[in-house]
Amino acid sequence: MTRVLNISAYLFTRLTDAPELRPVLRERAVAAGLKGTIILAEEGINLFLAGDADAVRAFVDDLRTDQRLAPLTTKESWSDAQPFRKMLVKLKREIIRMDLPTIRPESGRAPAVSPVTLRRWLDQGHDDDGREVVLLDTRNAFEVDEGAFVGALDWRLDRFTQFPGAVDAHRADLEGKTVVSYCTGGIRCEKAALHLRDEGVDAWQLDGGILAWFEQVGGAHYRGDCFVFDERRGVDSDLAPVGAVSAAPAAAVPA
Repeated sequence: MTRVLNISAYLFTRLTDAPELRPVLRERAVAAGLKGTIILAEEGINLFLAGDADAVRAFVDDLRTDQRLAPLTTKESWSDAQPFRKMLVKLKREIIRMDLPTIRPESGRAPAVSPVTLRRWLDQGHDDDGREVVLLDTRNAFEVDEGAFVGALDWRLDRFTQFPGAVDAHRADLEGKTVVSYCTGGIRCEKAALHLRDEGVDAWQLDGGILAWFEQVGGAHYRGDCFVFDERRGVDSDLAPVGAVSAAPAAAVPA
């Protein structure tokens, strides 16, 4: 059986020609036999693709020939069947909607902590300066219900645009602590950590999100699976699908 390579990737980088890129990328992806979703906005690119491994990797390599997209990195996992029905390329105002135009990760990231370092912090019960570490889940409530870090703060968000208001409501829970925000693949945390720091919180982002955590350190300090927006439904700490692939959704949403 030929296995299907699934990738997710995003990059905050200025794309003033996103409307012109849309038909070009769709034509290339369809020609390569790929399915999934690419989201383009002036602030960057966010994509979820699946197909033959060589075709997927060649498509990404071609993207990287654009100097603006050269730093693009992917997270890989495998399935026995294609988890998408169509190949969609969408234009959006933001590649992950927060409705705070002052938050622009393409101009500079918040500090990131690697999965290996964060595991050491959690194992020892504090960061390298002896401060309490608080994990903050920035995902939607239904995603959190599939699995989350043990003891993480969960503000029961219905959508990411509620995050700024939740920060205002729960600021006292974060004061004087090292806050590590996390999400599925890192994209929401790019904005979440910047906003937290703008609000005076000592915030970091988990580099690469839960998927990078699973890849680098496994399931330590994590309970359950990680929800993904395709017919796999979720992946376990070995990045193996936990849901059956049948009639897949037409599109994914940002991780």
